Amino acid sequence: MLQPDTIKVVGLDPSLRNWGIAQGNVVPGQPGTLQIDRVDVINPNLPKGKQVRQNSLDLESAKQLCEGAIKAAEGAQAIFVEVPVGSQSARAMASYGVCVGVLGSLRAMGIPIFEVSPAEVKLAGAGTATATKLQMIEWAMNKHPEANWPMYVQKGKVLVNTSKAEHQADATATIYAGMASNTFQQLLSIMKQRK
Repeated sequence: MLQPDTIKVVGLDPSLRNWGIAQGNVVPGQPGTLQIDRVDVINPNLPKGKQVRQNSLDLESAKQLCEGAIKAAEGAQAIFVEVPVGSQSARAMASYGVCVGVLGSLRAMGIPIFEVSPAEVKLAGAGTATATKLQMIEWAMNKHPEANWPMYVQKGKVLVNTSKAEHQADATATIYAGMASNTFQQLLSIMKQRK
C-alpha cells in the first residue's frame, strides 16, 4: 500500500524509434523508496515501402511518440526527461527535432517536465558519465528487480532483450537524476513549506 505522501513519477528516454519509459512511485525526499511499477519502450509502427516519404514517416513517428508519452505521463506529478543533445549528422538531427518537438508538446499541455542531461543520467545510474549500455542495464535490473524487464528464454537460458532494456534502464536512471536535481529539490522544499 502506498503512503499518503507518495507521488507518481515517470522517466522518459526520448528517441525517434525507441522511446524508453519507466513509471513508478516514490516518497518525496526519500529516493530509496522508489518502486518501479512498469518499464516500456514506444516503438512507432510505421508503414513500409519505397512509396512512403521520409518526412511522412517522421511525422507519423512523432504522432505515435506523442500519444505514447502523453499516456505514460497520465497522473504523474513529476516527469523526468533525458533531453537529447544535437548531433552532427542530418538524420540524427531529424530525430533530435522530433524528440524535442514531442517534449515541447507535452510542456505546452501543462505536463510538468524536469530536464536532465545524458551525463547526469549515467552518473545517477551506473555511477560514471562513461557508463556503457550494458552497465546501465545491469544497474537498473539490480536496483529494480520488481520491474517488468524484457526477458526471453533461449536454449534454456533466461536472457534480457538488451535492445529494449537499454532505453528502459536509461528512463529509470532519469528518475534518479531528476529527483537529485536542484529544480526538483527546490519544488519539494516549497511543497513542504506549504503543508
